Amino acid sequence: MASLLSRSVYQMSSTLTRCTSSRLVHLSAVRSADQVMPDPVEHATGLEKYELLAKQAGNEDPFFLKAVARAKGTKNEPTVINAMDNHRMVGCVCAEEDTNIKWMWLCEGTPKRCECGYWFELKAHPAPDKYALPL
Repeated sequence: MASLLSRSVYQMSSTLTRCTSSRLVHLSAVRSADQVMPDPVEHATGLEKYELLAKQAGNEDPFFLKAVARAKGTKNEPTVINAMDNHRMVGCVCAEEDTNIKWMWLCEGTPKRCECGYWFELKAHPAPDKYALPL
């Protein structure tokens, strides 16, 4: 019984070795000193290039996507929220231990008060002209 099993395993292994190719593919990564990856700014176009050029100029958030910390938040000195339009939806985390966000719409020219008492005001900035974006 054991010899029958060993013989069948031997036959299957010899069949598999005949089916597989004996030629192996060898790849090697050769790094040459004269080959360098292109600069991303030279390769990018449109909005991507606009963003990369703004970051090179020192503006880390050209589209106002990062979170803003609440300032004083009074009616006379509201927290300024930047936007590229005359309206924007804003979320306020009223207390640090809160697990939900209070959402509200801000419109340019009208400060708005959150449920927690902080005031917010929208400041609109011109959006980049899509026909004048860098190529």
